[in-house]
Amino acid sequence: MALSAVAVLLSVAFVCGTLVFTDTMNTTFDKLFGVTSADVTVSAKGAKDAEDNPNRGRPEVLPASAVEQVAKAEGVKSAEGGVVSMSVTVVNAKNENMGSTTGAPTIAGNWSDNELKSMKITSGRPPRGPTEVMVDADTAKKHHLELGDELRTIAITGDVRARISGIAAFTVTNPGAAIVYFDTATAQEKLLGGPGLFTHVNVDAKDGVSDEQLKQNVAKAVGADTYKLQTAKESADANRKDVGSFLDVMKYVMLGFAGIAFLVGIFLIFNTFSMLVAQRTREIGLMRAIGADSGQVLKSVIVEAFLLGLVGSVLGVGAGVGLAVGLMQLMGQMGMHLSTDDLTVAWTTPVVGLVLGIVVTVVSAFIPARRAGKVSPMAALRDAGTPGDRKAGRIRASLGLVLTGIGGAGLFLAAAADKAAAGSLWLCLGVLFTLIGFIVIGPLLAGLVVRMLSGIVLRPFGSVGRLAERNALRNPRRTGATAAALMIGLALVACLSVVGSSMVASATEELDKTVGADYIVQSQTGQPIMPQAEQALRATGNLAHVTAYREVEAKITAPDGSVKDGGISVTDPTYAQDVRRKMIAGEHAAAYGDGAISVGSLYADEHHVKVGDELTVAFTGGRTTPLKVAAITSDEGNLDKGAMYVSTATAERFLPADRMPRPFMLLAKAAEGKADAAYGAVKDALAQYPQYAVQNRADYKQTLKDQVGQLLNMVYGLLGLAIIVAVLGVVNTLALSVVERTREIGLMRAIGLSRRQLRRMIRLESVVIALFGALLGLGLGMGWGATAQQLLALQGLKVLEIPWPTIIGVFAGSAFVGLFAALVPAFRAGRMNVLDAIASE
Repeated sequence: MALSAVAVLLSVAFVCGTLVFTDTMNTTFDKLFGVTSADVTVSAKGAKDAEDNPNRGRPEVLPASAVEQVAKAEGVKSAEGGVVSMSVTVVNAKNENMGSTTGAPTIAGNWSDNELKSMKITSGRPPRGPTEVMVDADTAKKHHLELGDELRTIAITGDVRARISGIAAFTVTNPGAAIVYFDTATAQEKLLGGPGLFTHVNVDAKDGVSDEQLKQNVAKAVGADTYKLQTAKESADANRKDVGSFLDVMKYVMLGFAGIAFLVGIFLIFNTFSMLVAQRTREIGLMRAIGADSGQVLKSVIVEAFLLGLVGSVLGVGAGVGLAVGLMQLMGQMGMHLSTDDLTVAWTTPVVGLVLGIVVTVVSAFIPARRAGKVSPMAALRDAGTPGDRKAGRIRASLGLVLTGIGGAGLFLAAAADKAAAGSLWLCLGVLFTLIGFIVIGPLLAGLVVRMLSGIVLRPFGSVGRLAERNALRNPRRTGATAAALMIGLALVACLSVVGSSMVASATEELDKTVGADYIVQSQTGQPIMPQAEQALRATGNLAHVTAYREVEAKITAPDGSVKDGGISVTDPTYAQDVRRKMIAGEHAAAYGDGAISVGSLYADEHHVKVGDELTVAFTGGRTTPLKVAAITSDEGNLDKGAMYVSTATAERFLPADRMPRPFMLLAKAAEGKADAAYGAVKDALAQYPQYAVQNRADYKQTLKDQVGQLLNMVYGLLGLAIIVAVLGVVNTLALSVVERTREIGLMRAIGLSRRQLRRMIRLESVVIALFGALLGLGLGMGWGATAQQLLALQGLKVLEIPWPTIIGVFAGSAFVGLFAALVPAFRAGRMNVLDAIASE
């Protein structure tokens, strides 16, 4: 019962810990946004909630005259121009990137009175002039920065070298951003490219003037449609929406894994109560004989399950809060600082934890409780643990075969689908039905698979191995349920391993087939390539050419009149040499001619576009022009499916210079016979820009493999909770099985079975059950993964790769899981007194 309570505790703790952690992060950001938002914020019309334009690498700006206009509005107490840029990189004297590793931005701006709402200077003074900079205390502590140290800020407008004049600490929690401050004139010149420019105006209201009224007054003063105006609430809500979308994804992913742990826990609790009811058969029969009706017996078991769920859930809620604090500390080690002062435990969190824990426990115990209610008074004359109805077993086996067949058909239809949407639906149905089918058919499979495994694993241990095999087969329903708990977690592990390996293999094969460039330069955080970095690369010797790759937003009107909003890839003509594209019509190089464009085959088929047709392209922020279709690229098997290409010269003609996006990737080709020398030269040329990764094709493949590996390791870690609960299920089954077989164990000991042999028998039984669950799970998961890969093939990921080292390692690891699970039950069995065991009933 204690182990069952632990299973409930762990599952509830994961749910409550996730809710508390994400609620605390929301509280942290809410406080930060609430404190830092001015009563009204005025920004450029095209500004995206204080974010830089990711393509252009610089924020939208407004003139200094806007500050004067705003200041004259009725009800304005103060109006102060602000500068904020997030497309910057800050490095120390050792050329180490000061940015956060958790995804939080690096921010550069001007020190103003508005910053005093959330920060205070703890040492030094504010920056004065272009040679001074102030840094936040968290970044200074993390990177051991002191007053007088030199920092280099790399922005799209150039590099700024300045020494630290002051350090400012947050008065609210800093969620991990690295921040540097310049004086206003330097910030304007170095971050925005010229004097008299701001990214926003912070406006504070006079006493008695509401934010909404102030917003209306400012709108009258500057013109309602001239700038973007937001109250403090609107600004905080917009920022909260951006952060909230990420937090919601994280929350629901973690809750999904908690749900898997609950599902596994159902098998543990079901098995526990099934075995308890079986062991109490005579006791329940005696109760029925002296007058207890079936309803009373059922209620007694349900109340027992309720109390178990209540205790486990209450402890789980407390453990969940502790887990949330632990996650906060872990995030602090990674650079995202979350204060326990902001720890948020909403009233709904313990309610959700208690309801989930109790409901899951009671529902799991209902079938065993119902079975207990059907025990007749005559059962008092029978031995405990009488085998169940064989007819019910046959019905269950038939149902399991039908469900598995339906699931298999769903997987087949998913693999054969020619559209991703329909295939995904069939895949979900196939996964659901095969999982349920395998769970239902588990007892039937136990008889076949356990015998097969025993012939390989157990027979070498002689009579002890045969005893372990018969014990595992004594109750196939119990063995099947125990193995099913382990099967679920390992099926997901195998599925994701196959999908991850196939993605990497497909991408690397596509890279070998299509990429002719020798080197790829891009930021790992999505930052655009700074002009100075691009110039440094182009000036490198031993290179045949350098190709810049960027994207612009546009509206494309087809000859049939349909309009599409989307991105157009803008590249240099040498891109046709760097990436080999399969063509449907025309030549790829022709797309880079004057006034030309290429389209993908899917777009061409949908809108009946042919080479020579004209598309009307309205460049966002630029002019509208007709472009002639010079080539149609094949979308079959290409990772950049649907891409349209125009030359850099064409985009520059129809976009103003200040609206032209920066490239986010550079491709370089080494001169003939200079590959080794060029690689070193390229790395040296960009050594001063640590935000960019210089990779040859081998590096790129390894990075892709590492990224997928890191993602899978994180998923495996989350699945670890379900596997832990499954291991508890094996422990519980063995422990109750030992209690059930107490007299039998005593008799075997009496006729010569040693303690060592007894412990070995229990360990071998545990191993074969664990291997049975692993075999089912890995087989099922590989089937799911192979089907998912067939769907991904529609997106160009055509290589199916089974990660055999991972699969074999997990299968072997399952044997160790079985050994570990058997330690305590085997130890307890070995300590039994022989005479007491024989005398037990």
